[in-house]
Amino acid sequence: MEAWVVWMIIAAVLGVAELVSLTLSLGLLAVAALAAGVVGVLGLPLAAQVGVFAAASVAGLVVVRPVVTRHIRQPPPLRSGTAALVGREALALTEVSRRAGRVRIGGEEWTARPYDPDVVIPEGAAVDVLAIEGVTALVYPRE
Repeated sequence: MEAWVVWMIIAAVLGVAELVSLTLSLGLLAVAALAAGVVGVLGLPLAAQVGVFAAASVAGLVVVRPVVTRHIRQPPPLRSGTAALVGREALALTEVSRRAGRVRIGGEEWTARPYDPDVVIPEGAAVDVLAIEGVTALVYPRE
């Protein structure tokens, strides 16, 4: 069996192992084995294939993996303004119907209307803020 075939088999095994483990390290080693296999197909000697595998492995694990890991582990973007209110709980200060209503979100009073126009939310009910349209909160009663 030729060396490039062995490199391709190693690349396939490492690729499958990466799909199971999701560590990114095995995937980068699979890419390095694939590069070594390509060098073998070009007819270069085994020493060159091993050198390409070593160089690609080091480059992947030392350069690529830290950059990708940093991007994967970034915290979610900070929500501010009205976007920060979506998903919060509020209190209906008045009856909320399709025509009018007021709710307290945090410490602020907002005009409100139900997300479902057929629903009437009684005064004092706990509601979830589903959206903000202009200065009006679209709310739905908590269950």
